Amino acid sequence: MNNTSIPFQTIDWSSVPRTEHAGETGMAYWQTMQFKGLRIRYVEYSQNYKADHWCEKGHIVYCLKGEVTNKLKNGETTTLHEGMSYVVSDGLSAHRSITKQGVHLLIIDGNFLAESN
Repeated sequence: MNNTSIPFQTIDWSSVPRTEHAGETGMAYWQTMQFKGLRIRYVEYSQNYKADHWCEKGHIVYCLKGEVTNKLKNGETTTLHEGMSYVVSDGLSAHRSITKQGVHLLIIDGNFLAESN
């Protein structure tokens, strides 16, 4: 087994500590599982949440409940509804999240999303 191997395990999100992160408006609540080169988060954005930065990180995002609008720095916008996903590699599309009613997301990111040279 190498350093990046993850043995089978379940995640009981109710037992994972929750951290608060203020947005430009509203709050983000993260529950994070960190592995070598991999981060898995259950994220809840409050009503009227707007991210306070343009994110350059790559993610795989799955919308569990609610909806979120993703603004790209190039001016494009997309909206994820329950059951939808988006994926982006590191450094390819600066983005920020905005939600009016709040949203619950599963977000996966890690070394595997690094932009290839």
